[in-house]
Amino acid sequence: MKAVEVVADDLGVVKKIVEEGKGWETPREPYEITARITARTADGKEIIPSKEEAYFFTIGKSEVRDMLGDGRLIKRRVFDGKGEFPMDCPLHDSLLRVHYKGMLLDEPKSVFYDTRADNDGEPLEFCSGEGLVPEGFEMCVRLMLPGEKSIVTCPPDFAYDKFPRPANVPEGAHVQWEIELLGFEMPKDWTGLTFEEIMDEADKIKNTGNRLFKEGKFELAKAKYDKVLREYNHVHPHDDEEGKIFANSRSSLHLNVAFCYQKMGEYRKSIETCNKVLDANPVHVKALYRRGTSFMLLGDFNDARNDFEKMITIDKSSEQDATAALLKLKQKEQEAEKKARKQFKGLFDKKPGEISEVGVESDGGKDAGDARVNGGEATSADRGVNTNDSPTSESEYAFEEERPGLLGSLWPSARMIFSSLGMNRCAIL
Repeated sequence: MKAVEVVADDLGVVKKIVEEGKGWETPREPYEITARITARTADGKEIIPSKEEAYFFTIGKSEVRDMLGDGRLIKRRVFDGKGEFPMDCPLHDSLLRVHYKGMLLDEPKSVFYDTRADNDGEPLEFCSGEGLVPEGFEMCVRLMLPGEKSIVTCPPDFAYDKFPRPANVPEGAHVQWEIELLGFEMPKDWTGLTFEEIMDEADKIKNTGNRLFKEGKFELAKAKYDKVLREYNHVHPHDDEEGKIFANSRSSLHLNVAFCYQKMGEYRKSIETCNKVLDANPVHVKALYRRGTSFMLLGDFNDARNDFEKMITIDKSSEQDATAALLKLKQKEQEAEKKARKQFKGLFDKKPGEISEVGVESDGGKDAGDARVNGGEATSADRGVNTNDSPTSESEYAFEEERPGLLGSLWPSARMIFSSLGMNRCAIL
């Protein structure tokens, strides 16, 4: 009796073994398969005739790739490239050279740009990881092999709705790109470089991150700083002078990462990143300033005050910046206390046995935790600069405004209100 194996739970696919194979191993991605295949309909009609020549294919080598998993961004390979997937793809930030044709998904497939026609026949060159092309475009190119041609169908939010839009591309347009990856240059390997050469390469990447930060591309900027920090794990200074330069550079990168987190509204992560600098150097004034600002934006006013006051005791030249920060902190405390008093208004006017409701102000439909993001510049310590330098260059940055939630507004302000009323605990009877 031949074995029958149910492949699909709904019995839509059933496999009947007519002749047992040998061994225990079955093919899996990315095995290359050679097989003879015959296909018949249920009534026995042959639709793929048997032949002596075997079929050859690779499991897992998909011609079509759903990049987002929801069917919106589709990459379809029409011409194979050279090399092994994905090892020979430009997965890391690289200098890429591509020819492409951009079309609207309308009836005539209107072409809005063609490098071969509109760029004097020259390919487009760009560095990945710098936001120089639409996100959907870069995502697909990173998974192409040199020489590969693919057709990419892209939704508006990964095409030009969040990227400078060509004049002939309407807002909300779905687009299609025909892309050919001509080649790419991998980033320079730091192995074998001198310390001076390594620091030069680090500065190039860091400066790119600073440019992205100024453009408001905080996630991309953070990725650049993180890249250098990962490379620094394999750098070993040879003497005290190199060690000082290296420590300053690494601290600067951590603080830039913390600033990115701050701009992205991730204040806890910003604080954790500042702690990495302060663990190595507890009197690093810039780290105290950055952490204090994040504490303030988070509503941890006492911790923020401690950091700003510590700045003054460590370095008198930072007093102007610390004083300005303390004034801003006092203003935010007063605003939080005023809001808390308004929310608690009438709470203690009720007689015993009555329940009072705490009024909650409407935020106009915005989430309580939303933060306003302002522009600014990433700061980075120059080589050899004392790590105790005051953050004078940061004084021009406006403090972020965070709309606190109910509990964030009540504490610690509510605690002060209770104390002023002579109550250490509040019980609603």
